[in-house]
Amino acid sequence: MARPSVDVVVPFRGAPAQRRALLASLGTIDLAAGDSLVVVDNTPGAAGSEGPVRIHAATEVATPAYARNRGAALGQGEWILFLDADVTPDPGLLDLYFQPPPQPRTGLLAGGLRDEPAGRESPAVVRYAYLSRAMSQDNTLEYGPRWGFLKTANAAVRRTAFDAVGGFRDSIRAGEDADLTYRLREAAWGLERREGATATHASRRTPRALAAQWIGFGSAGAWLDETYPGSFPARGRPGLAWWGLRFAARGVAGAARRRNRDLVLQALLEPLEQISYELGRAVPNERPLPPRSLWRLVVR
Repeated sequence: MARPSVDVVVPFRGAPAQRRALLASLGTIDLAAGDSLVVVDNTPGAAGSEGPVRIHAATEVATPAYARNRGAALGQGEWILFLDADVTPDPGLLDLYFQPPPQPRTGLLAGGLRDEPAGRESPAVVRYAYLSRAMSQDNTLEYGPRWGFLKTANAAVRRTAFDAVGGFRDSIRAGEDADLTYRLREAAWGLERREGATATHASRRTPRALAAQWIGFGSAGAWLDETYPGSFPARGRPGLAWWGLRFAARGVAGAARRRNRDLVLQALLEPLEQISYELGRAVPNERPLPPRSLWRLVVR
């Protein structure tokens, strides 16, 4: 049985070399009649096409959600597959998304996400992401039937369901995948897992980049908790800082006794994530920022 048609949509902002690498990666996806590939670029002046991939410029609102909505509007496929620009999809993932066929009221399909392979000599942050399975869909779906959500780094949405709820919210910088999941759930659309339809995520390379990522998660968490009360409550910051220091000290001491580098990474980087997340809750998640906001000096 032929699978449904799929429009693949990827938001992007970056340098020309990064765009070329992305286009090469997307060009390996096995397409069928009716499928399409579009990169929606937030970089001014970007437009055109390369091979099967169309490049569409969308600079009016600098959010991935806005870019995803613009890309979705360009297609007519029965399903829309959203990928992040920093993932490398397996060539056959489109077919695997529909094995088995989704139920009629399924609106969301959570594809598999794996972190880039990292051996013991890999950079510390890359190794930590690999060991902790940082990008696994389990990490957010485990929040349960009410607050669990899929990651749109690799996720498919039925077009009729997507259109029925109005797509993503253009104005939020992060957390749009959770917000979309909640609105579709409220509209009685279901979610299914498709772990076999897999993409590999490129991990952050430095502690600074990891902290910035988690600050973004924290900003999203605060916005989500305000919009959906009880979804992501804050933790006490003074207590969290003290916990982080104690966790790191105990972990490093134990790892030194065992001569285990992986335990050192966990001891140092897990507190960095959690503290960055709580600090990020103070960062506005909506775009554009108000003209007089002091955050305009530090937030893109």
